[in-house]
Amino acid sequence: QVDLVESGGGSVEAGGSLTLSCVGSTASRRNYCMGWWRQVPGKAREKVATVSTGGVNPVYADFVKGRFTVSRDQPRHTMYMQMSDLEPADTAVYFCAAEFFPCNAVHMDNPPYWGRGTQVTVSS
Repeated sequence: QVDLVESGGGSVEAGGSLTLSCVGSTASRRNYCMGWWRQVPGKAREKVATVSTGGVNPVYADFVKGRFTVSRDQPRHTMYMQMSDLEPADTAVYFCAAEFFPCNAVHMDNPPYWGRGTQVTVSS
């Protein structure tokens, strides 16, 4: 079990920036991959970015490449996502998710552990 808590959501104007955080906690000694998904009402949840246990080579969805940056602070069990040049289309609830190793950021599609989400609203 990995417990995940997101923070950092809020309201910004188009072109603005936000940084989301996700703190993970687990009693297991196993490492885990982490990622961000987002969802708007009436639509399926979509993958935004994922990162491996080592925090290197994050994988991004095409619609955020060049605008979002994911990183991990291993000692603090925290994953961050810096979001810049935000667009109204980025408005969604953003969820943090995790999957125990063995895992792969490229093929992380159905992680079993999820946070409750944090709302991001971008106004035009």
